[in-house]
Amino acid sequence: MNYFGPFKMVLLGETYVGKSSLALRFVKGQYYEHGGSTIGAAFFSHTLQIDDDSSMKIELWDTAGQERFHALAPMYYRDAAGSLIIYDITSAASFHRAKLWVTELYQTNNINMVIALVGNKADLAIGEKREVDMREANEYAEVNGLIFMETSAKSGENVHEIFMNIAKKVLLKQPLNKLEKPRNIIASKKSRSDNSSNCCDSKTK
Repeated sequence: MNYFGPFKMVLLGETYVGKSSLALRFVKGQYYEHGGSTIGAAFFSHTLQIDDDSSMKIELWDTAGQERFHALAPMYYRDAAGSLIIYDITSAASFHRAKLWVTELYQTNNINMVIALVGNKADLAIGEKREVDMREANEYAEVNGLIFMETSAKSGENVHEIFMNIAKKVLLKQPLNKLEKPRNIIASKKSRSDNSSNCCDSKTK
């Protein structure tokens, strides 16, 4: 099997948009209704099966959403191959903040970074709770060259799909000489979640 990576990915967004929940759902297939805010950042490692012949190791950094930790963000998104900018579909303010993250990342001039705009909490789309129209978000993503998808960490909707889309695009953006000699490994029948750990006094919400 062709084994690519590790590739660094980072989760960015306001507090309580569900960054940690998305990470936990993706890495461990778990969801907790109530959890604390991430302090600093949390680290996860996960091997994603791309297809029958190849897999990618992802090093995932879940950053804190509180404004007082904003200054630390460049340390985590620097040299990242991919970034998920997450907002809550029931919060117009979080969508506005997501746009600011897009601007900030583009200002770093990292042309090879794959950026995805992710509308989380899609399970709350029914009724009057939605504040961010899907068409508006999709149009914004198209104009800015972003991958776009709505997800639900609670139900698992589109969580695997958004990471898969990013991973495939990351591979396409890599220089050929970086992909010429992938390591060959024997696929494990066990869970492909490697490990997770906390950084900077963090805890997963």
